[in-house]
Amino acid sequence: MYNKSLQKTLFDLSKEFLQKDMSNNEYQDLVNVLNFHEWKYYVDNDPLISDKEYDTLYEKLVALENQNEVAVLPNSPSQRVSSDLSSQFETVTHWNPMLSLANSYNLEDLGEFDKQIRKLTNLEDKKIAYFVEPKLDGGSVSLVYENDILVRSATRGNGNEGENITANAKAISSVPLSAKFSDHGIFRAELRGEAVIEKSFFTRKNKEREKEGLVVFANPRNAATGGLRMKNPNDTKERGLDLFVFQLAYAVDKNGEDVLSSLESHSNAMIILESLGFKIPKKENQLTDTIEAAFELCKDWEINRENYNYEIDGAVVKVNDFDLQKKCGSTQHHPRWAIAFKFKAKQATTTLSDIEYQVGKTGAITPVAKVDPVHLAGVTVSSISLHNEEFIMQKDLRLGDKVLIERAGDVIPYIVKSFPELRDGSQKKIDFPKHCPSCNTTLEKSDDQAAWRCQNLQCDAQNLQRIIYHVSKEAMNIDGFGKSYVEKFFDLGWIKDISDVYNLDYEKIGELEGFGQKSVDNLKSAIEKAKGNPLNKLLNSLSIHHLGKKASKLIAQQINSVFDLVEWTEENFTEIKDIGPVVAENVMWYFNQESNIDMLNRLNEYGVNVLQLEADKPKVVKEGAVLSGKTILFTGTLQKMGRKEAQSLAEENGARNISAVSSKLNILVVGEKAGSKLKKAQALGTVDILTEDEFITLIS
Repeated sequence: MYNKSLQKTLFDLSKEFLQKDMSNNEYQDLVNVLNFHEWKYYVDNDPLISDKEYDTLYEKLVALENQNEVAVLPNSPSQRVSSDLSSQFETVTHWNPMLSLANSYNLEDLGEFDKQIRKLTNLEDKKIAYFVEPKLDGGSVSLVYENDILVRSATRGNGNEGENITANAKAISSVPLSAKFSDHGIFRAELRGEAVIEKSFFTRKNKEREKEGLVVFANPRNAATGGLRMKNPNDTKERGLDLFVFQLAYAVDKNGEDVLSSLESHSNAMIILESLGFKIPKKENQLTDTIEAAFELCKDWEINRENYNYEIDGAVVKVNDFDLQKKCGSTQHHPRWAIAFKFKAKQATTTLSDIEYQVGKTGAITPVAKVDPVHLAGVTVSSISLHNEEFIMQKDLRLGDKVLIERAGDVIPYIVKSFPELRDGSQKKIDFPKHCPSCNTTLEKSDDQAAWRCQNLQCDAQNLQRIIYHVSKEAMNIDGFGKSYVEKFFDLGWIKDISDVYNLDYEKIGELEGFGQKSVDNLKSAIEKAKGNPLNKLLNSLSIHHLGKKASKLIAQQINSVFDLVEWTEENFTEIKDIGPVVAENVMWYFNQESNIDMLNRLNEYGVNVLQLEADKPKVVKEGAVLSGKTILFTGTLQKMGRKEAQSLAEENGARNISAVSSKLNILVVGEKAGSKLKKAQALGTVDILTEDEFITLIS
């Protein structure tokens, strides 16, 4: 989804945004950065920033949106819960949304949480019971039992929908295949749990893999989340997963009536779940009646985290009473009645031995510290991004310094500080380069940005990174044309810029070691297919600074040819909703460079589409559209038209298609065999439910 070059760009932006006040013009980029980090955390299982850094960026996003000066984008993280949906498994709908948790880091944060609870429940002076439990670091899972039988398990997904992993869940020994919920008047129950791997088993498993010549797992969390998505349930079983249940999220009787209220509290529900054979994270004295006592329990978990058999990265504080939970309610992002208390990052000391300077596809120079390898929070750290020159100066770093590093949130390594008091005179001042390490061009830095940049469009390092991005799935999606091929062809001089991708000598490629005729034919076929990509994909693939997928699509809809942009002014760009002057300036600069126009002409000559395809032109909404301002969702099998045709008709009549049943849904159109979406819509009671014929009549 994100190649390494794009990941680096978004990572650089995230670090830049953490250090500054955000402007409305950077809103689109901030959305892109947050969506990237959600993908790294939930899909790629390899997060790059700490939870606290993510929270800081998220708060900046919400602040921009609350100013009412930007149009909130539908893909903004504020509009949905983080997503880990993939195409490998069937998508199913949760009976009750699986939300994220707000975070706290100290007693002051918990005190603010307590004040909010009291305000929401009108219990200003009365005691409120809080339940404290460890926050396990693994993969979130839901379990659904009907008539005492496990019928479904799913990943967290986007909070409303997840991946069906029932077969894999059954392979986890700690998951009961049946449980006597009926003894408590429950016909259907949905549980929340965390799939984890015991630390000692993880160490033993890695030693076995090392002996067998297999790649070792980075940490228990990655091994656990990967185990949930194995194609073969036997492979899941081999991972040695355990599943701890931490919430009874949904419980109804045979008539569909809620049973949770009768259980009164979370602690009672946990007692019941344990009695039914579920593994629960527990400890003595988990229930308290003050937020201060809850804080002490959190600190106790932190002090003793290494003594726990499983990786934990925090504690969770929950309002115990179910009725009070209902009064508190939830935001789209998190329940208001629960909060995570995040533990401090793990730290270590090492030596800063060298610095390498990397050149990105937009010319940004990123210093990377080389440190003596040190084992930290489950991984060996030897390289750490230093972000920019200002970071080096702020930290007063010198070559040879002893430095304190941490993995914030047990994720990305970060230099906390140097130790000037340990210097012996052998340390050397770090002089940031004045010239590009690749092409020796003098570097430039604008007043409003922290990064030094190489402005030479012919810089080999930039060209290589731009080509790698151009062929990636995120851009032109040339299947099978990976980074290693690009680097090899680049070194051989066969590819010097993006246009050369479409003018390769396939006979020469076939003569290379490791290339058979089939692989050459497949590569040629993939490149030919990419030539027909829509114009917005081409724009996005050019690596224009700040021009992402969304902006590329918006601009592409307003032009007939990519060459139209040569004549565009800033006003042309900013007239488009959600396109600001920063994007405008960067695109205009790009199309004012003669070398770029020459390259685009070569693309056109080689048959790459540079025109707006008829199918990609924006749909014209009918005047007085009957569905104007409405959201709509189609479910089940339609008989008179395909799903895409129906969605297109809905858009032409003013509606916006969404993907899940929620309080934001206005209309649900049901075809044959409509499933859980229909049930959820009926339960909400606020959704207009139409048959296919009724929908056709309405838009007619």
